[in-house]
Amino acid sequence: MLKRWGIYCKEMYPLIPRVLLGIMLFFEIYFLVLLTNGKTEFNIGISEFVGGFTVFGFLLLLRIADDFKDYKTDLKLFPKRPLPSGRVTKKDLTALLVIDVAALLVLNIVFMNNIFYFLFLMLYGTLMSLWFFNRKIIQKSLPLALITHNPIQLIVNLYAISFTCIKYGVPLISYANILVLFSLYFDGLVWEIGRKIRAPGTETEYTTYSKIFGYKKPVYFIMAVMLVDLVTSSLMVMELFKPAVIGTVLGYVWFFLGCLRFLKNPVKHKIQPLMERYLYVTELYIVVLIVSYLGAAMQPVKF
Repeated sequence: MLKRWGIYCKEMYPLIPRVLLGIMLFFEIYFLVLLTNGKTEFNIGISEFVGGFTVFGFLLLLRIADDFKDYKTDLKLFPKRPLPSGRVTKKDLTALLVIDVAALLVLNIVFMNNIFYFLFLMLYGTLMSLWFFNRKIIQKSLPLALITHNPIQLIVNLYAISFTCIKYGVPLISYANILVLFSLYFDGLVWEIGRKIRAPGTETEYTTYSKIFGYKKPVYFIMAVMLVDLVTSSLMVMELFKPAVIGTVLGYVWFFLGCLRFLKNPVKHKIQPLMERYLYVTELYIVVLIVSYLGAAMQPVKF
């Protein structure tokens, strides 16, 4: 079973990159909440790393749940994946899922201060996995699946925000926290839509937004969402360092120009690589701003 788990993780959920991603996402929210609320002294302990591990473990839970949910579809469209190919069994993934959930539950009960928000996160994730008891309706509608499933990113963000606020006595509902909550959500929203847009002539049996609406309308929607994100992200960045908003605006201009190139020539200019490059660059930019802010504040980070 361990060997089969290794096959699954290698192909579907590489452990080391995903652990690092979970920790990075948690700490990004953690520092943004504190810095935008004027807190410059930190006391980092095991709880913060449990929070990062929780993001990793929860995303693993969703990955496994998706493989169960999409099993029949994957048999037809992605037969080489570990589960539909038979190299990994449902029993293997069930065991991995049970261990994952048990570890998250124990770690959060012992080390975290926001158990209610953790349970809410797990409840929503479970309901997602069960198609909110309306599989026949939701599975047939990609927009409905987006509406019901995509808010999970907001709940992941809320999990990290709530821990930070409780630990440092910061009000949960505040102008700064709302900016953090939504600014880090919009990127996930456009990624979810963008990865399901294909150029004319490249569609398969896989259901995409471009197959339903044509390739232009989803891109226009992405651009509209990103305009809203430009506002929230600019306001958030200005809470840290006002001149840094220039970089934020330039990043969005680059993204918009890429979308326009795709609309003009969708075969030559792919939308998915643009999304990936943009997300990596913006994440790196936020990390640089956080590090710069900490350096300028000259406050020690305590461990």
